[in-house]
Amino acid sequence: MKKVGIQIAVLAAVLLLMCAVFRLASGNTYTACIPFRPWMAQELDLEAEMPDVIASGVPERRGTRLLVPVEAKGPGESFLSVKADGQDDAEETLFFHVDSLMTVYDIETGGFTGDLAVMCALTVFCLAVAFIMFRHYWRTRGPAFYAYSTIYAAGFSLFALLTGLSMLNITLRHVIQPLNYTMLGVYSTLCGAGYNFMLLTSPLLLAFAVAMTISNAALMRHEGSKPKNVLGIVIGFLLVAGEIVGVLLFNRNFAGSEWEYRVQRTIENVYAMFFTYFECMLIGAIICGVKAARHIPPMDRDYLVILGCSFRKDGTLTPLLRGRVDRALAFWRSQKETTGHEAVLMPSGGQGTDEVMPEAEAMRRYLLTQGVPETLIQVEDRSRNTYQNMTCSKALIDAAGPNAKVAYVTTNYHVFRSGVWAARAGLPAEGIGSRTKWWYWPNAFMRECVGLLVNHIWQELLLLVLMIAFFGVLSLTL
Repeated sequence: MKKVGIQIAVLAAVLLLMCAVFRLASGNTYTACIPFRPWMAQELDLEAEMPDVIASGVPERRGTRLLVPVEAKGPGESFLSVKADGQDDAEETLFFHVDSLMTVYDIETGGFTGDLAVMCALTVFCLAVAFIMFRHYWRTRGPAFYAYSTIYAAGFSLFALLTGLSMLNITLRHVIQPLNYTMLGVYSTLCGAGYNFMLLTSPLLLAFAVAMTISNAALMRHEGSKPKNVLGIVIGFLLVAGEIVGVLLFNRNFAGSEWEYRVQRTIENVYAMFFTYFECMLIGAIICGVKAARHIPPMDRDYLVILGCSFRKDGTLTPLLRGRVDRALAFWRSQKETTGHEAVLMPSGGQGTDEVMPEAEAMRRYLLTQGVPETLIQVEDRSRNTYQNMTCSKALIDAAGPNAKVAYVTTNYHVFRSGVWAARAGLPAEGIGSRTKWWYWPNAFMRECVGLLVNHIWQELLLLVLMIAFFGVLSLTL
């Protein structure tokens, strides 16, 4: 992800430099745009309140609008009156601010000298960030795929893309209809990026909530109404409720001062970004989890680590654990038939307090009944959780020889998170997912997504705070 950050930083620097060059090339002149009135067909009289601040050029009609060149003379504020010669009731008043760099700001529209370059730069930046992040997600292969950077890239590339498309829409409309789409629209689009994202993705969230409710209803019918079996319904409800709260916040009536309006809009935009952040993280986790579950590593593996879970009291495997072992066997046999290379099967799992033997031993016995030679089975029976599965397996694999190619096998919903633990343990491995029942998979997968987010909570909170601070300040000041 560091490479992605550097690319985005370089992109931002280049675009800032281009905006600065365009600003210098624009000189000290800003072209104001106002609706063309019938009386403007006569000779016009343009008068600046403060001639030492601004001076006007010769107006030019273009269709339904009148273009008025305004030249900066010195820092300060001034209005410019445009009226028909000899008609006091035919007048248009424009308000401007000039800063120390001789940039003219149109107070009514938010425009300024060189604003079109800034619009284009913001559009290009958002779309380029989406491309950079998506390319990072798409090109990441092998063990490197199992990382939080992949989740960020998958989730936030969608946010950058939708924001960029919104910016592209308003930039093109500004060029075609500058009277209706001003720089204030750009400010509004940027500040409200979170809310726009919420609205655009609301159909997907609704479909997701319905799907989770259906799967959880089936899960509870099979396994009972345990707290862990309603996680999908709870998350779906929170997402829909969050959307509703956002719509109510942004559409309530307001009466108050300009400052109070800014504060209200800031609160609304901060809420929207808070919601959007977790939505992007959830989207990224789901995309990466599904891709990891469907992935099949190259058939050149030296070791296949099978992650254990609980089994029956008589030592036989539950359907969930047998599914993992059978999936490992299927890959093992396919690799042997395709390449002739026999991988070592490594059942991994220690003995729980309520288990009659280590999980690895139960898997070893099952593998022997399936015709696997005992010489190709190496047991790892000390681990108590997924991280220990990886660390203990790594120790055995490293002791046998360096540079071994490893794959691990677990249930499909658990593949990506297991890969994250493998990376933390320093074991370069790719995952293979075994199937489970359709009504069990979604809820279990959601537990894995929540677990992923909790495991990296401080880094996520830092990113969340930075995003909220950026959009909060943007909303309060623009």
